[in-house]
Amino acid sequence: MDGAGHPPAGSAGRLVGREYDLGLIREFVDEARGSGGALLLSGDPGVGKTALLDAAAAYGRDVGMRVVRAAGVEFESTVGFAGLHQVLHPLLAGLGRLAEPYRGALSVALGLAQGAPSDQLLVSNAALTLLVQAAGERPLLVVVDDLPWLDRASAVVLGIVARRLNGSRVGLLGAYRTEEGTFFERGGLPGHHVRPLDATAAAVLIRDRFPALAPRVRERLLAEAQGNPLALLELPVALPGTGHTAARVPEVLPLSRRLQEVFASRVAALPAPTRSLLLYAALDGTGDLRALAAAGGDPAGVGDLAPAERAGLVHVDDGTGRLEFRHPLTRSAVVELSTSGRRREVHRALAEFRADRPERRAWHLAQATVEPSEDVAGLLEQVARDMVRRGDAGGAVAGLLRAAELSPRGYDRSRRIAEAAYLGADLTGDLRDVPRLLEEAHKADGGRAGPLVAAVAAAHHMLLSGEGDLGTAHRLLVGAIEMQHRPYDAADTAVLEALYNLTWVCHAGERAEVWEPVRRAFGRLKPAVPGLLALSLDTMADPARAGRPALERLDALLASLDRERDPVRVIRAAVTSLHVDRLAQCRTALRRVLREGRESGSVTLEIQALVFLGRDCFAAGEWDELERQADRGRRLGEAHSYQLMSAEFRYQQALVAAARGDGAAVRTLTDEIVLWARPRGMNFLLSSASHARALAALGRGRFEDAYRHAHAVSPAGELASHVPAALQVLMDLVEAAVRTGRLTEAAAHVAAVRDAGVAAISPRLAMIVHASEALVAADDAAIGLFEEALAVPGTERWPFELARVRLAHGERLRRAKSTAEARVHLGAALDAFESLGARPWAARAGNELRATGLPVGPAGAGGPASLTPQQREIALLAAAGLTNKQIAERLFLSPRTVSTHLHQLFPKLGVTSRAALRDALGDGEET
Repeated sequence: MDGAGHPPAGSAGRLVGREYDLGLIREFVDEARGSGGALLLSGDPGVGKTALLDAAAAYGRDVGMRVVRAAGVEFESTVGFAGLHQVLHPLLAGLGRLAEPYRGALSVALGLAQGAPSDQLLVSNAALTLLVQAAGERPLLVVVDDLPWLDRASAVVLGIVARRLNGSRVGLLGAYRTEEGTFFERGGLPGHHVRPLDATAAAVLIRDRFPALAPRVRERLLAEAQGNPLALLELPVALPGTGHTAARVPEVLPLSRRLQEVFASRVAALPAPTRSLLLYAALDGTGDLRALAAAGGDPAGVGDLAPAERAGLVHVDDGTGRLEFRHPLTRSAVVELSTSGRRREVHRALAEFRADRPERRAWHLAQATVEPSEDVAGLLEQVARDMVRRGDAGGAVAGLLRAAELSPRGYDRSRRIAEAAYLGADLTGDLRDVPRLLEEAHKADGGRAGPLVAAVAAAHHMLLSGEGDLGTAHRLLVGAIEMQHRPYDAADTAVLEALYNLTWVCHAGERAEVWEPVRRAFGRLKPAVPGLLALSLDTMADPARAGRPALERLDALLASLDRERDPVRVIRAAVTSLHVDRLAQCRTALRRVLREGRESGSVTLEIQALVFLGRDCFAAGEWDELERQADRGRRLGEAHSYQLMSAEFRYQQALVAAARGDGAAVRTLTDEIVLWARPRGMNFLLSSASHARALAALGRGRFEDAYRHAHAVSPAGELASHVPAALQVLMDLVEAAVRTGRLTEAAAHVAAVRDAGVAAISPRLAMIVHASEALVAADDAAIGLFEEALAVPGTERWPFELARVRLAHGERLRRAKSTAEARVHLGAALDAFESLGARPWAARAGNELRATGLPVGPAGAGGPASLTPQQREIALLAAAGLTNKQIAERLFLSPRTVSTHLHQLFPKLGVTSRAALRDALGDGEET
């Protein structure tokens, strides 16, 4: 990119030294004509990215493509969807042909209509559909310069669109400065780094454009420019006089400083009316010539642009009628050369002209205002709330902070700063600025007790970052809620957010007394407690005693969760589902939240979705996937100061390590959890660590240790109140008590569980309760109870716990001399444990099988002897010609389980098809 906006061209107009770059870009354009795609150019300022974009656009037109151009504008970066409007404006004639949801979403996002805002994914899909529709008539090339200066909402949408262009005949070519941050998600998109010109090309360029330069001056400039085309073309212009002697070459300074000075001098040389008009253009940011003429008060004054056009600083696109600066630094120079008073005058004029665009009007008024003004602050606050609804949390934070600066009253200033802090923590995922903003909020209100939203933000930060203890967060929230006028308004979002956060704090505390303020507040909430908030109390406080009505309400809510578009509600529904075994019903919605969180850059949503998907993966036996997700979650948590979430991911990793027999990993992970959680009062994490330790000890047969750890979660003989983790260690505690001779304690615990009605909560818990009853029963009664446990429908959703029940059943059958039946259950348990990689549990099952007199081959051995009993039976039936469905019906398994076993046994037998099974098994086998 060069200062005049022209390519680094020689006298013939060709790009000098860019043969390779041009070839690559032309290949991209040719491919995009037929099958679509995206390509991002990166490079240092002035390296020639814009020149290459110009060349790409020209080539696209030459080969018959329709070209749409847009560019990020620094002063437009806080205006939601401004960049998207640039891209789609030439295509809006096709808006009426879109389906209603897409037409409505785009119309609202682009400010063409009023209505409820749509989520970013719907807007992205609508934008993609409009682009693809336009490309149906003629291949389309979208060229976007200065991606880092796009407003956040547009950057997110275009980043999503860019990933979905394959097969569309739409190409997107973008450019951004290396190492400059942008909300446009570049990960995974093809890119090309534009490098400085090599020494030969740089010499050709400067010699061709400035042939009169003295050789010594030319060499000085070549050394200083270091191949940057913009510097090569602009630095000679700044040389004093016409002699261009070596003495007149400027001293070596940072490149950006030199170029800024060059632009400022070129702008300063323009006539005053031209500079004035350029200031309107720079501050308006839309390039709309009508706006410039109207705001300037002299429609004929647009003609004053001519000197700037002749100087190559700006040009008017004949296709769109929009004014474009040749280089963004020109815009910066225009603004820097103006006085603050003049800038305020222009902003006021632009605000008057943009009266029909509330968002632009509010921002212009904010820039034009020096003294505090509640009117302007209120407008900005409303704009910020609209941005939140449209998914532009970053723009909302900026709007609230500017509104706070303009707030006359300390309370309003404090409230707006605090709300910005909360949005920063809850939506953007950046906790680092929260303490500073909260301190500013505190000072803004004269050091008095902050408003409710400040308490919410502070508690939210304490909970996630771990920079405060749980007790302080609880007192802060309770005190702020108690200060509200009674009855509390159920439509007041600040009150509801405070209560949601308070339920989280109480959940983390695992003590009955901390929930009392929640119950009081719910009683004061009128006209009624919102359904999802009510469920948070019913299923999070003491889930072991969640009544049937609450579970039925939760099931009704989850039945429509896949259609829920609000990601925060999806996460809160997952929270209420966690301890009552209903995360499976949240999986589809959570995966959508995860995808949208990644695409939109919302770290908070991504981390939260990973938490609940990880818990569900453990339940479903998808442990390899859990480990991948937990690893990413931990890295995100540590990078963004989400220490609480990082501890949760350690717990999930510790569970897998415990089940798979990695004792060293369990010790390391649980020690880290305890070390972090104990001083902060995070009791639920202490219970989580004890759960993982108990599971690891059970697998290794260290039953005394297992009892100690499980007892720490819930004392034997009583189902701990308000301790959700007590539902995770039910069978652990009973089995460990039985194995250590504590039969009285085990029986008492089973009775407590039964009396609480735990079996009615979920199929998993029904199975666990029956199995625990069997563990403490006499042999005759135990067999029937185990059969009841295994007959509970839907328990295959929890393969590890189902295998544990089969193992316990098989052990009891073997001791009762029911050898044949024992082999069936022990074999099924062994298969499941091996499939999960649960080595210590597989060893326990294998040892029990050997005790029945059945040989069990070591892991990794081949041939028929390596098969488990169930695998052998499935293989024999398959060899006899039965289908998977027929085998499943005979063995009371699912066809999918049969298919999994066949997939595992084929390599053991060295075969690749069912037809080879009979020979591999040997002629002596019978079915």
